[in-house]
Amino acid sequence: SVAAPAEETPSLGGGGSRRSNGAGQGQDSELSCLNSAQNGESSSAGGTHSNGLLASTNIGNSVGTNNGAGPGSGTSAASTASGSGLEVGSMKKKKRLSQADEDVIRLIGQHLHGLGLNQTVDLLMQESGCRLEHTSATKFRNHVMEGEWDKAENDLNELRALMHSPNAIVRMKFLLLQQKYLEYLEDGKVLEALQVLRGELTPLKYNTDRIHVLSGYLMCSHAEDLRAKAEWEGKGTNSRCRLLDKLQTYLPPSVMLPPRRLQTLLRQAVELQRDRCLYHNTKLDSSLDSVSLLLDHVCSRKQFPCYTQQILTEHCNEVWFCKFSNDGTKLATGSKDTTVIIWQVDPVSTTFILTTFHQLKLLRTLEGHAYGVSYLAWSPDDAYLIACGPDDCSELWLWNIQTGELRTKMSQSHEDSLTSVAWNPDGKRFVTGGQRGQFYQCDLDGNLLDSWEGVRVQCLWCLGDGRTVLASDTHQRIRGYNFEDLTDRNIVQEDHPIMSFTVSKNGRLALLNVATQGVHLWDLQDRVLVRKYQGVTQGFYTIHSCFGGHNEDFIASGSEDHKVYIWHRRSELPIAELTGHTRTVNCVSWNPAIPGLMASASDDGTVRVWGPAPFLDTQENCSNMDS
Repeated sequence: SVAAPAEETPSLGGGGSRRSNGAGQGQDSELSCLNSAQNGESSSAGGTHSNGLLASTNIGNSVGTNNGAGPGSGTSAASTASGSGLEVGSMKKKKRLSQADEDVIRLIGQHLHGLGLNQTVDLLMQESGCRLEHTSATKFRNHVMEGEWDKAENDLNELRALMHSPNAIVRMKFLLLQQKYLEYLEDGKVLEALQVLRGELTPLKYNTDRIHVLSGYLMCSHAEDLRAKAEWEGKGTNSRCRLLDKLQTYLPPSVMLPPRRLQTLLRQAVELQRDRCLYHNTKLDSSLDSVSLLLDHVCSRKQFPCYTQQILTEHCNEVWFCKFSNDGTKLATGSKDTTVIIWQVDPVSTTFILTTFHQLKLLRTLEGHAYGVSYLAWSPDDAYLIACGPDDCSELWLWNIQTGELRTKMSQSHEDSLTSVAWNPDGKRFVTGGQRGQFYQCDLDGNLLDSWEGVRVQCLWCLGDGRTVLASDTHQRIRGYNFEDLTDRNIVQEDHPIMSFTVSKNGRLALLNVATQGVHLWDLQDRVLVRKYQGVTQGFYTIHSCFGGHNEDFIASGSEDHKVYIWHRRSELPIAELTGHTRTVNCVSWNPAIPGLMASASDDGTVRVWGPAPFLDTQENCSNMDS
């Protein structure tokens, strides 16, 4: 060990309450639920099903056929119900459906209609006494899909009384006229399009900036040019469906259901379950086809990187640091034995006796670090690696990883202490410093570009803006330093020494190892302590923790009790304790490209590579902490 001086629950429903039926609740005869006596009535829209929608194979895709479930299908519905052991009279006497039941029936009906199962939808609506949407909304939908823009505009007058916001009519009319204008242009009807622009869109006095953009489309020489500049799919079903999706956002759900509402709710439920899964460590797939809706989502701990897959024993003394390269193809380890070893990560997983893992192989050894190697930093492009020593080391080494050659050996003064380093995002500069008051900015040849006097640096990090350098110091704080305008500000203040810290990829969160306290998570933007993670043993040795997993949802840290601890970022209690090391674990690094691969470095002289459970391995070396 390197001793140091003792100095979020998305809601399932998503966009709003389902009770926000607005004006629709006062018009039961026209809206969600009808009484059984109305089951046989046809819609006022010609050529529609008894559920109020046109026959279609895709929702909103108008087809002028009835699929055999027209106005007279009430009789067949009754006979079907009778054949199932139900009497028509019992349907009339049945208890009125609850609001929740009505909502579910409408959601199912919408989904079935989208699949083209229109006769099934008719029977469902008739037997339940429900209707998918208001008759005015049905007429409006059909007219939009058929491109009958004048009729669609007239439908808006009927819908006005059903809407929460009268101003929404103007927005809806603007969207209709915009589609009408673009379709005229695509058909080469420039005069008609110009009339829409001047005589209909402009008088609305709405979104004048967009009108100016639309007027520019008059100069398009052909239809392909128009579609490209307008980022528009062209006249047809697809663009009109997209238009309907936008128009539906202005209508209460009691009048017209939001598009694909059942799929939206199911997707939100899947995402919520994934979000609550302690061990979920794979890329999120928003498609419902990738999951089973018949089972709750759960990830097994055996899929998590908490089983020893490989033990690297080439170092002959304490291993103080380990770090995967930014592309995840290499691992660098630094030891008290004065060497840095570069390991190659096999990109293809190896299978051996039904055990699948990524093999690490020794690539090269970098020697000559007289004081040992306590910190390593990869350049942004992984071409270079900088190695620093412990507190009494005044030198740092900049290695070319491709050739294995030493590019720069930097030492400003024998009195210096250069124990930490961080790369500027441009890859052309780095900052370094130590607890004796040195804080330098240098180029790749070790030339001093800037210095900051009197800062006793414990750990460094360069933010993505290319200007701000974060430095923890001996005053138990992290300050932000700007080398361009020579300003600094306090960001984090702890009550105990900050032994090390690391920052998330987005620059928002900082993970601190605090002496005698453990691991703390800070929000750098709001400058607040977010969470204190429990379990780890942290004294006055320098221990390095890390973010890891997909979306950096996990946190891992070494500990003086010889274990590696893993937490879900939102949970203070560890979800796994990894055993195997026999002395203090100084550093943990999570592979940024392979979420199921992690490495830990220990005073026992080994580096352990952790991965998912082998298929036939029954020996447990990962304690389950999710209780």
